[in-house]
Amino acid sequence: MLAMVLIGGLLGFLIGGPVGLLIGGGLGYWLVRRVRRSMLGRLAAVQKQFLESTFAVMGCMCKADGQVTEAELEASRQLWDRLRLGEEQRAKAREDFTRGKRDDFDLDAELAKLKPIIGSQPALRQVFLQVQLAAIAADGELHSAEHEMLMRVVRGLGCSEAEIAQVEAMLRGAAEGGGAASHEVSLEDAYQVLGVSSDASDAEIKRQYRRLMSENHPDKLAAKGLPDNMREVAKERTSEIGNAYDRIRKARSADAA
Repeated sequence: MLAMVLIGGLLGFLIGGPVGLLIGGGLGYWLVRRVRRSMLGRLAAVQKQFLESTFAVMGCMCKADGQVTEAELEASRQLWDRLRLGEEQRAKAREDFTRGKRDDFDLDAELAKLKPIIGSQPALRQVFLQVQLAAIAADGELHSAEHEMLMRVVRGLGCSEAEIAQVEAMLRGAAEGGGAASHEVSLEDAYQVLGVSSDASDAEIKRQYRRLMSENHPDKLAAKGLPDNMREVAKERTSEIGNAYDRIRKARSADAA
């Protein structure tokens, strides 16, 4: 902001002297405030759509096998608790969840609204998918219909084949660990989570780990549209990345011993 005020003031001074200095500085200040309000408005709109689509798709995912189990309903309530949603936000989340459960819910249309927001942001997509994985793994069973719908969501968001492999690994982890991010993944899935080949060098794996940790940092995701409520989910994602990296390091250390 200060830079724009100084630039505006300098240009004003060159054109109109001391009076121009004041006018130019004021215009610079006004312009910065206007741009900032516009950016904040867009960010708020992105966050609102992210939350609405998250809970609507979550409802649709839970209904994929024909019914929403009590375990899945409890998982949704626990998520709202973890996100520390206020009463108004919780009511809106229930409304969107119910909307997603309806037979006439248009999943493709919902994904079309979400894709422009997170389509070019792999880290945001992963947070969104993390929620969906937790929802369908809540009852301890992964039905073929749920898997099929998850793949439909993944492709609808424009995920690459590498990302699809990561989601498959996350899905297996959610099934085996009850949705927890702290369980130890298999070595094969650890490579998939990091998006690297088992033939990759230690240096390559370390670089990829650091890149993913940077991209998935909650502060960076917040600047791209992740709602503040979703920070805990983002932290789970970084935990999953860290667990995968540790699993690979342990395996390679054991092989080298």
